[in-house]
Amino acid sequence: MTLTEARKILGLGLDEDPRIHLPEFKEARERIAELVRTAPNDTLGDRYQKGLIEFDQALAAVQEHLESIGQASPPLPAKRVATPVADELEEEELPPGKRSLSVFAWLLILLLAASGGGWIYLQNEQSKRDQLQTRIAFLERQGSILIENRRWPEATNSFSEIEMLSPGSEISLMGRRSIEAGMAEEQTQFIGYWTGQSLAELEAGRLDEATTAVRQVLDRHPNHPEATALVNRIAAARASQSRIAALTAARTQIDQRKWTDAIQTARSILATSPTDTDAKSIIADATAAIEKAAADEAKAADLLKKAFAREQGSFDQTALDWLREAKSLDPENAQITAQLEKLASYTRTFRVPEDFATPDEALSQARDRDRIILGAQTWKGPLVINAAVDLQSEDSTKTIVECRPENGSAITIGPGAIGARITGITFRHESFAIGTDRFAAALVRGGNAVFSDCRFLDASGHGLAVIEKGQATADRCRFANNGWNGVAAIGEGSTLEVRDSESCDNFENGIETWNGAALILANNRCEGNSRNGIHADNGVASASITGNRLIANREFGLVLGSAGSGKITGNTARANLLGGLVIRAAAARLPVTGNQAAQNQGPGLVLEKGLPPASYTGNAISQNTNPQILSGADLSQHEEPGAAKESTEEKPPAAIIVEPVPEP
Repeated sequence: MTLTEARKILGLGLDEDPRIHLPEFKEARERIAELVRTAPNDTLGDRYQKGLIEFDQALAAVQEHLESIGQASPPLPAKRVATPVADELEEEELPPGKRSLSVFAWLLILLLAASGGGWIYLQNEQSKRDQLQTRIAFLERQGSILIENRRWPEATNSFSEIEMLSPGSEISLMGRRSIEAGMAEEQTQFIGYWTGQSLAELEAGRLDEATTAVRQVLDRHPNHPEATALVNRIAAARASQSRIAALTAARTQIDQRKWTDAIQTARSILATSPTDTDAKSIIADATAAIEKAAADEAKAADLLKKAFAREQGSFDQTALDWLREAKSLDPENAQITAQLEKLASYTRTFRVPEDFATPDEALSQARDRDRIILGAQTWKGPLVINAAVDLQSEDSTKTIVECRPENGSAITIGPGAIGARITGITFRHESFAIGTDRFAAALVRGGNAVFSDCRFLDASGHGLAVIEKGQATADRCRFANNGWNGVAAIGEGSTLEVRDSESCDNFENGIETWNGAALILANNRCEGNSRNGIHADNGVASASITGNRLIANREFGLVLGSAGSGKITGNTARANLLGGLVIRAAAARLPVTGNQAAQNQGPGLVLEKGLPPASYTGNAISQNTNPQILSGADLSQHEEPGAAKESTEEKPPAAIIVEPVPEP
């Protein structure tokens, strides 16, 4: 510090002797030191301390100057005796040097105090600004976190407070925009999630769950278009489910011979959908069944009358056959049942488990015309019949014969069973075995058998197979869920006759014949099979196919590959995936008339090259996917892969491939 700066700090003139002012300097220093000690806070204390240091540095500079010029330390002035008069002297009466120093000392103290107070004020203002910025920064961070956690009301409060603290703040503006964008995104995600969930449940057929999901959206956004559209789709799906359930119930009622109930169920569908073709079809089928039942009852009564006329108190095969047919035509007729039991009693009757523990034991002792009655339970096969026995069930809803699929067929009719009869029994495999060698649930191998009111279910291969010149008749039977065809006949000399039966949901065709087998089909229903309803490739053997209903099969309703004689008439092919009827050139001899093909998703009638369309005008072809009639088609047959079968069955032939050829 320079001497000039020191004199200025101490309030000394250029030529004024500093030694005489030592007491005032000491007093001033003590007052400054007191300010340091009594400062209200550290910041102000530091400020006073800085002033004290400058004061001490000024004194030290003056002292060094005096020593450098050889003057002694400033002498202390003589102590002044205090007198009232002296104490009461006015400030203007003090000596000039002392007065200026005293004024300076007090001015220094006041300046320090004033500067400290000003500094305190400035510091307070700065502190307020710092606190404001700190609060705004805190609110900004808090708002951002709340936005990330989608707590919109609380985030809004944070940015509203920022706006209040700093009107027009960019932070507040950006925060509000972020909230709006976040809320919009959340709404989009919310709607997307719940509508997606509803759609997934709808496609899975869980309509109640679909409704619950879409209500989440509609409760917040009552008029949201996508959610409203979903509600309409759910309502339509619910109506469709109700329709399908009603159709299924009506079909079951028909199967249970509750035809009047089936008509009422179908009419309930027509009440809301007057053009429903399935409901109309059910009414037509039930009405036809009622009419047929009346005719059957009349025929059964006539057969009973004829059987009574032959009654001689002994066994009579002709009368027994009449009564069996009468029983099939009118199963509820108690008089027919009683007469059948009476005539059957003239033969030996074995009851299982009363007379024999197992069906196999009873069959080992049976001979032609013996009757075996199986109890109402599940029996283990395989069973083999080699005599013309009459195998019956005690209860057609509970009597089952089953075996493991690798062990063969649940029942086999051998060559010696010429005239065997099986009534009211279910044949099935215990499980499903995949492979090239698959056995049927029931097999006719060279013998002759009639199956009445039987069921052939869940076989690895065919439900019923006829091979090696065997002959089988199935009346009022059901073939369902079998790994190959519902029923099949293979090879020259084999004959299959199926009447008033149904073949549904099989993994191949409903009914199939090939390699020269003969076929008679009348009044059957083939529905929902993975390939065709009926596939007949009989070579030169005959094929008589009349009055069958071929519905919703995955390929065609009927494929007629070849036949030497017969007729195709009165059949209905509806709602099949690839088309209605397919006629190949090798079946040109057969008259195909009076058939209907409607609402198929392919052509109603497919004719192979060389078949003139004019020969098939006697059929009703309408409402199919265009063209209604496809003529000149190139039909090729492909062998399926796999080795030849060594089991008692044969693998089904290859599928039919339809390749349209444009007319020249």
